[in-house]
Amino acid sequence: MKTENHRLKAENIERSLRLLGEDDWEMKIEAAMLAGTHWANYALHRRGVTSDSEDIVHNSMLVVSMLRKYALAEGELLGALTEIEELRPLYVRGDLQDGSRAAARALELLRLISALARRAP
Repeated sequence: MKTENHRLKAENIERSLRLLGEDDWEMKIEAAMLAGTHWANYALHRRGVTSDSEDIVHNSMLVVSMLRKYALAEGELLGALTEIEELRPLYVRGDLQDGSRAAARALELLRLISALARRAP
């Protein structure tokens, strides 16, 4: 996907997040991960680390060498995205309590990811 399309999709997801209520914590975590992934791709494309035809989908699905390459360029951003990804099996697929607290953390991480992706390359 082209760099600018990742930014547009991430911003659209962020706008949609504002419509969700307190009990929509599963959707908040999912949306934070999806928007965060678009921001990660945006940042990696802008820095020339990846081409428009090379998009990450999930950090957990990357081979170690690629994750290492991306982390060298955008370590803090990918670390935050990984933390959101790790919330999914526990709160969205699982049944842990305090889902709203996990969603708040996912949104906090998404704000960090967005800020890091937007900074000048």
